[in-house]
Amino acid sequence: MKVVIAGAGAVGTFLAADLAQNGHDVLLIEKNVANIESMPSAPLVRLVSADACEVDVLQKSGLEEADVVVAATGDDEDNLVISLLAKQEFAVPRVIARVNHPKNHWLFNETWGVDIAVSTPHLLSALVEEAVSVGSLVRLLQFEGGNARLVEVTLAEESPIVGRTISEMGLPRGATVVAVVRESHVVVPRGDTRLGPGDEVLLLVTGDADDEVRRLLVAP
Repeated sequence: MKVVIAGAGAVGTFLAADLAQNGHDVLLIEKNVANIESMPSAPLVRLVSADACEVDVLQKSGLEEADVVVAATGDDEDNLVISLLAKQEFAVPRVIARVNHPKNHWLFNETWGVDIAVSTPHLLSALVEEAVSVGSLVRLLQFEGGNARLVEVTLAEESPIVGRTISEMGLPRGATVVAVVRESHVVVPRGDTRLGPGDEVLLLVTGDADDEVRRLLVAP
């Protein structure tokens, strides 16, 4: 897989090295010379010293051949511009953008070419909720401009689906169970998988199915 990463800060550098070690073709674009000079050695990563917000730079970098573009700079404006160019000018299949300021998160959507927006504060908040919430629907990740979400609910004793199988849940078409975590073990969900209190149910939800999923899984 060919991955182009814009931004050689701590996030971009680690991501580039990790992906390269896993056998991916990684190109890292960075305009700040100081960042380049301070980078740890990563021989498997190709490096371009240039501004990823410039169309000609992206063209010379072969962005039209990229499978994934990651806009990981420390500037939200730059990340939005890079995402928009990657999607509209080069038709990159998957564009992932880093959100530096939580208040800008609403901008990172399909209008700006972003398939997945990664906001560390929002992710940490979701993980805290996931760790302490029982009987609540927690949104963990957001995909495709917000139209698809990974949500989790830890089933309370009084949950309407406790004791029922997945096939008996009556989930709407916009929701599917992707995993069940039971006593620290992942259970591959099947139609005859019976759910019990304390089970962590992870679902992929699309469209406007959140309310129906909440009604089915969460106690009144």
